[in-house]
Amino acid sequence: MRKSRFLLLLILVSGAALAAGKPIKALIVDGQNNHDWKATTPLLKKILEDSGRFTVDVATSPAPKADMSGFKPAFSDYKVVVMNYAGDAWPQETQTAFVKYVSDGGGLVIYHAADNAFTEWREYNEMIGLGGWGGRDEKAGPMVRYRDGKFVRDTQPGKAGHHGKQHEFQIINRDLKHPINAGLPEKWMHAKDELYDSLRGPAINLNVISTAFSDRGPGGTGEHEPMLMVLRFGKGKIFHTGLGHAREAMECVGFMITLVRGAEWAATGKVTSKVPADFPTADKVSTRPLPH
Repeated sequence: MRKSRFLLLLILVSGAALAAGKPIKALIVDGQNNHDWKATTPLLKKILEDSGRFTVDVATSPAPKADMSGFKPAFSDYKVVVMNYAGDAWPQETQTAFVKYVSDGGGLVIYHAADNAFTEWREYNEMIGLGGWGGRDEKAGPMVRYRDGKFVRDTQPGKAGHHGKQHEFQIINRDLKHPINAGLPEKWMHAKDELYDSLRGPAINLNVISTAFSDRGPGGTGEHEPMLMVLRFGKGKIFHTGLGHAREAMECVGFMITLVRGAEWAATGKVTSKVPADFPTADKVSTRPLPH
């Protein structure tokens, strides 16, 4: 009897452990971008899968100006979609399916130049909160800046999207209670990257959890600009990172950990990823090599 109870308990505990550790199904969407998606998608996949929290598939669109009518990723098969896409408009059927997926509770990660995409797609711009380039200007919405201890909406006219010369810069976590930032240092140094500035958009249901100072020296704005953001669209949770232009930036441990945490939060509303011992400090970049 005791042996039977022990075996039953062991099965229950093992089952609970397996359920808790069940990998999250993620889909990276790529195929067109003004950045090198062929180089960055494998690195995104590697970072997510090496965390032990994700299994990752990739949906690659047709080439620019090719027939897009057959591009219909099965979004609903996944807990989170990672956007590494900025290119031609999707078919209306695919747009409708994507909006339904997120509004019904699907997770979404907007990675770097994915906030350049789909200038004319209203729902997508609500999902990203802030975007740049693609002809965006003040009509797209305000800029969001951190000034004098609070976030303000800057409505002055001008183009949306800009960055100066790539350089290392410090990330300042403004919301340390959010699960993505919980346990992270208030400030950490990020590896050489594009520091996006002057993004504009609807900024609906937007919480900027981290910023970076856009120094005028490398060609910035002299403003504290949004770097990491979270949003809600219907029942869906969205993590938007402006970081990760290329390999050097993606090898930053801070980028890796916030990507994994952001994707897990978007998928589940929780974060189980621990803060590693090699996480960057306020004045020192920390990197891990990624495969070539």
